[in-house]
Amino acid sequence: MPIKIADSLPARAVLESENIFVMTERRAITQDIRPLRIGLLNLMPLKITTETQILRCLSNTPLQIEIDLVQTETYKSTHTPEDHLLTFYKTFNEIKDNRYDGFIITGAPVEMMDYEQVDYWPELTTIMEWTKTHVHSTLHICWGAQAGLYYHYGIPKYILPEKMSGIFEHRVLYPTEPLLRGFNDTFCAPHSRHTEIRAKDVQKHPELKLLSLSDEAGVYIVEARSGRQFFVMGHSEYDKDTLKQEYFRDLGKGMNPQIPKHYFPNDDPKREPPVTWRSHGHLLYTNWLNYYVYQTTPYVVNDDMHSDINVDPFDDWDK
Repeated sequence: MPIKIADSLPARAVLESENIFVMTERRAITQDIRPLRIGLLNLMPLKITTETQILRCLSNTPLQIEIDLVQTETYKSTHTPEDHLLTFYKTFNEIKDNRYDGFIITGAPVEMMDYEQVDYWPELTTIMEWTKTHVHSTLHICWGAQAGLYYHYGIPKYILPEKMSGIFEHRVLYPTEPLLRGFNDTFCAPHSRHTEIRAKDVQKHPELKLLSLSDEAGVYIVEARSGRQFFVMGHSEYDKDTLKQEYFRDLGKGMNPQIPKHYFPNDDPKREPPVTWRSHGHLLYTNWLNYYVYQTTPYVVNDDMHSDINVDPFDDWDK
């Protein structure tokens, strides 16, 4: 599928080297197609890495997608070049009058802090509230998923005795759920976090639906508002060596990290890890874009974005 991104975005060269169809702005304006408008609020410190990983996962459909990269205004990243942020990123104030077909909120390395202690928490809650009226479907990832469940539904997080890091097997709880269409009954996905959401808290909330669970890693995917919100606790977008880099980074800092589980062959960090999650990672994003964004979003994006919490996005399936 063609992803429409700025001609000079660093991710373009990486994606094109992988034979992923990237459409530059110059080419996109010659097509008489309304692209899906997707916003990406990138809270990760290594923004170029994260944006490339997520753009890769958004690339596997025939749809044209227009991406707006968004950063917080109350906290400036120190791990991404300033000129990159100034060139490619917008703040919430610059996009707040826009309406989006889809919006993605990433994780952030602030898990051990109470939500209210995070510098940009007031700004993030403003953005999360805004998504309810200006976004058709919002996908929350890792800490972003925990923060979203806490803000919207009061679901608490719990600190784990040790970091949950590795590749874990998950079960599909609702095989007919469109988000999980094409998934195997069991599938793998990466996790990298110090906190968790517990299944019992999700299951007792009437507005939440637990879609996928791991016996070892716990809650994986939660749905709310008939597909208007998804909360994914893992990192299906991770590259082959992301967990490896995290492990050696923490090792270099003297943190004595546990070896990521089910990742290195024979738990030997000297060996190259196989990729066992890529297909389901791409399928997760593809299904979200197709069934919960493209199939149900208004054709004119500035029209009513179905802010009614009880609306079923599949009511107009045949439109």
